[in-house]
Amino acid sequence: MSDIFDGLGTAAEGGFFARALEPDSGALARGAHDPENCQNCGTPLVGAYCHACGQRGHLHKTIGAFMHDLLHGALHFEGKLWNTLPMLALRPGKLTRRYIDGERARFVSPMALFLFGVFAMFAAFSVAGIAAPSSFDGEDNSFVAGVRDGMEANDSAIGAAATSPAEGLAELRDQRGKLIDRLEAMSPGDPARAGVQEEIAGIDQAIAIVEIPGRLNAGDDATANGEAVEEPRPNDLDRLADAGTGIALVDRLMHKWQENPGLMLYKLQSSAYKFSWLLIPISIPFVWLLFAWRRRFGAYDHAIFVTYSLGFMTLMFIVLSLLGVAGIPGGVLALAAMIVAPIHLYKQLRGAYDLSRFSAFWRLLVLSAFIWIIVALFAQILLLLGAF
Repeated sequence: MSDIFDGLGTAAEGGFFARALEPDSGALARGAHDPENCQNCGTPLVGAYCHACGQRGHLHKTIGAFMHDLLHGALHFEGKLWNTLPMLALRPGKLTRRYIDGERARFVSPMALFLFGVFAMFAAFSVAGIAAPSSFDGEDNSFVAGVRDGMEANDSAIGAAATSPAEGLAELRDQRGKLIDRLEAMSPGDPARAGVQEEIAGIDQAIAIVEIPGRLNAGDDATANGEAVEEPRPNDLDRLADAGTGIALVDRLMHKWQENPGLMLYKLQSSAYKFSWLLIPISIPFVWLLFAWRRRFGAYDHAIFVTYSLGFMTLMFIVLSLLGVAGIPGGVLALAAMIVAPIHLYKQLRGAYDLSRFSAFWRLLVLSAFIWIIVALFAQILLLLGAF
């Protein structure tokens, strides 16, 4: 439940950020309740807003008006939103070109739309349960919580393991096998899969706990039922972290991952939306390469193109996440994303840069390859941020 409230708070935060960038649209006539002079600077009012300082003429002074302003400021973009969203979805190239050519009062600015979309997307992820573990205080981190849950779910097996490690391990592994069979029988979109996966993870951690005292009590030649108990083998990351690379920053980052991978995943998720704006400057040079020999288009054109495109992608992921919560299979949603995203990019390229079908198509293919490079660069930046 806390994830849902965190998600709603994140969406509101994004709305406030976007609202700070996005003023009201168009000029409003002076209303019947507007005073003669601006209450801030005293300038005679001509319209609904003071042309000298920008303050609105009529000021509400009730708690109801305050709550209205709160919701209005967080979630509303006047009539711009309803002019922008249909064009962004159906005619993204025309929207991009019209905004570049100067039609600003009619549409939500790309940066405001992008900021709101990013925060709302991570809010939707929280509601859908797509989030890294968030409990890391003291002993109650994700690993310990998983072990505790696994032990509580398998009290009888743990009790047996306390007196007979071999029997306890056998019972734990038997229960794990049954859960895996149950998981394989479920459909990919079954909401109960997450619970079964958590139970399996808890049992795996419980097995690790039971194996350790079994080895310690058995001495150097530890055995269980006459069979040698193998020492745990460190994974590649552990071996690399222990050996070191000689690069202080890389070694520090690997040790952090080794000590608490759950915390690092949480930091990556947090950094991903706080620094998502970095995707814009990272992407602009790659789009510029597609038009390097066409002087008609400059970096500003590419920045608007990239920001509107990223804004659409965030809104698309929000819709897909909510459809997943509604029970649509994950395979169907993944297929929809793989179809919608390239079609949208193609239409935006063709309309924003006035391209022929062939010219837009080959640029789409090249841009699709560039996207993987952009994502890789962004992920590396997030990893470096995680070292601090």
